[in-house]
Amino acid sequence: MKILITGSNGLLGQKLIERYQSTPEVQLIATARGADRFPNPSGYVYESLDITNEIEVSTIIAKHKPEVIINTAAMTNVDACESDKEGCDKLNVDAVLYLVQACNDNGVHLVHLSTDFIFNGTHGPVTEEEQPDPLSYYGHSKWKAEQVVIEKAKSWSIARTVLVYGIVSDMSRSNIVLWAKGALESGKSINVVSDQFRTPTLAEDLAQGCALLASKKAQGIYNISGRDFMSVFDLVYKVATYWKLDKSLLNISTSEGIKQPAKRPPITGFILDKAVKDLGYAPHSFEEGLAVLDKQLNQQ
Repeated sequence: MKILITGSNGLLGQKLIERYQSTPEVQLIATARGADRFPNPSGYVYESLDITNEIEVSTIIAKHKPEVIINTAAMTNVDACESDKEGCDKLNVDAVLYLVQACNDNGVHLVHLSTDFIFNGTHGPVTEEEQPDPLSYYGHSKWKAEQVVIEKAKSWSIARTVLVYGIVSDMSRSNIVLWAKGALESGKSINVVSDQFRTPTLAEDLAQGCALLASKKAQGIYNISGRDFMSVFDLVYKVATYWKLDKSLLNISTSEGIKQPAKRPPITGFILDKAVKDLGYAPHSFEEGLAVLDKQLNQQ
């Protein structure tokens, strides 16, 4: 099977390359803006691709004619999306339309990544049937992208995920686990919200879910996250416990107290029954995820 990944320099993109490098039955085309940042560039083809450029998208997809595209590229900095709405729409909505059109023209199945931030967060965890009602511009852009995929793509799956964490050798941005671990190790006091609840997702688990959707060309929306539901404060407390760091540096805060430009949904998290039953999705527990991360950190 020939699979093309967008955003291959990101955390999920690099985890997908790792996964497919050891899958000889998959012919992989990795694409991202600029140079390839993967440390071991073997066993796949790399193409520089700016998905906001409609001509580049149609040219590269027509050239390679993959069976499946996994679209991991997005503007995911929630506060940056709030201040740069035009840039957010370009990458999160317009580019998705270009990908959908190219997929339709070339008979490609699209696996598109989405987020829990399309919900208003009044309750959770939620199923795939939950009605979107985003609070932030980022959430709005991802919900608009879902509608583009659902209404216009001929063959598609949407993988919704939550608070992804993990490490690769060349990180463009951090994530909650690495941030908390780094701050506590350097003896910094940190404010952590106790009124936001999530099902944090190990990047390897998200890559597993995407690969399952791709191999089955599954149709429809799937929740692909971790299975453990916890507050962000509990998450950071577990990080401190796992690495034996000073918990007295943790200050309980509220979303109001932190004052971020974009609103976050208070309660999200996903019920995974559909992905487990239809795909055989089997995520790690949060503690197992921290052990995976610890092993990788020790190998660096």
